[in-house]
Amino acid sequence: MTASALAFQERREPAFLRSFILAALMHALLISVMFFGVRFQSRAPDVVEVELWEPPPPTPQPEVKPAPPPPPPPKVEPEKPVTKAPDIAIQKKPEPKPKPKPKAEPPKRDRDFEKRMREQLAMEQKAVEQQSAERQERELKALIAKREADARTRAQAAWVDKIRAKIRGNIILPRDIVGNPEAVYDVALLPTGEVLSVKQMRSSGNAGYDEAVYRAILKSSPLPKPDNPALFERRLELRFRPLDK
Repeated sequence: MTASALAFQERREPAFLRSFILAALMHALLISVMFFGVRFQSRAPDVVEVELWEPPPPTPQPEVKPAPPPPPPPKVEPEKPVTKAPDIAIQKKPEPKPKPKPKAEPPKRDRDFEKRMREQLAMEQKAVEQQSAERQERELKALIAKREADARTRAQAAWVDKIRAKIRGNIILPRDIVGNPEAVYDVALLPTGEVLSVKQMRSSGNAGYDEAVYRAILKSSPLPKPDNPALFERRLELRFRPLDK
């Protein structure tokens, strides 16, 4: 037998003795309990006397109101999971422009002053417009008068050219004329074209030429009348040169 086996047997002997002692004590305790239990059951029962009597009426107790139920515990909402916003740029709507505040109504004195100023400006504007209209009217009248005068001058010039052409046709030029001297005559006429008088205003320097023009004017009577009777002039200034055509 090995040394390890001998050591194991030596360790088991104390444990066996202890178990045997504990078993003996348990049997002795069980016997004692059974013995005293039987004796306790064999005793005579005790006599109990009961006296019957009516109990006094109960003392009225103050009414106790039931306590109100406790308030329910506050409802705790579960925390919402935080969702991370996507990395997408969201275009915000443009904020509306603030409405302009209404202007405060000016005091009565200011309103009267503004009214007078508006009336004065309206009068000045009206006066300026009237002056402008009058100036434009004057300018228009002047333009019309100028055009009428120009037309009258041209018409008279055409009438005088007809007279001078008829007179030149009756001039007999002298042979000793040198150059192109000018002779000027004032001629008085009737509306019918008849010559009333002829007056020399300036000599040409050649007496023969001056006399020839004078005789031609008298010979040409009656002279041509203007196309428009309103252009008739009682006195005309007529100029003649030998080389004029």
